[in-house]
Amino acid sequence: MKFTAEIDVMPHKELLDPQGKAVVNNLSHLELSGITDVRIGRHVSMSLEAASEAEARQKVETACQKLLANPIVESYHFELSQLQEG
Repeated sequence: MKFTAEIDVMPHKELLDPQGKAVVNNLSHLELSGITDVRIGRHVSMSLEAASEAEARQKVETACQKLLANPIVESYHFELSQLQEG
């Protein structure tokens, strides 16, 4: 079976996000007000094959834990969808 995973990796809320702070500070130059916080992370789209949804979820979990996210400073969340073949 074929699947797609949409993965979001974000810095932990407790940690300073220097990129996000820079964006917030510069939004005033665009005459945008009322924006008080921006968090910047990564979005990863992954295509994969697996015998079952459980196996696909395990593959994505392993990829996130061992490569895509640094668990010390980042968290991740993903949505898994099965592709219709044909």
